[in-house]
Amino acid sequence: MPVLATLARVYVDDLDAALPTFVELTGEQPRLRFTYRDLHLASVGGYLLLAGTEEALAPYRGTHATTIVESVDEVLRIAERHGGEILDGPNEVPTGRNLTVRHPGGATIEYVQFHATAGSAFA
Repeated sequence: MPVLATLARVYVDDLDAALPTFVELTGEQPRLRFTYRDLHLASVGGYLLLAGTEEALAPYRGTHATTIVESVDEVLRIAERHGGEILDGPNEVPTGRNLTVRHPGGATIEYVQFHATAGSAFA
């Protein structure tokens, strides 16, 4: 089950203020930019920037990374086989489907299976 990419999560107050630094650090323009619930998100280089109020960000701060995968269903099977706790999902999200898992040992990871339009940004 190939992992296609892993993005470090960076929680920021203001996406527009934060993006220029990450664009210069990575030498890349944002590949995706979208809104989900009360959050504004952008991926640039190996980062996923999440912006919002402290209240809006609070439920997401415990998630350590976002991993792009070919199949959320396969991640679900692997997580269940190894005793992972499904914290959220699978859900339909603006970029495709997601699932958040707390793995044995404590790592909490969001897995995303992109739909074709979002996936082309990572091709």
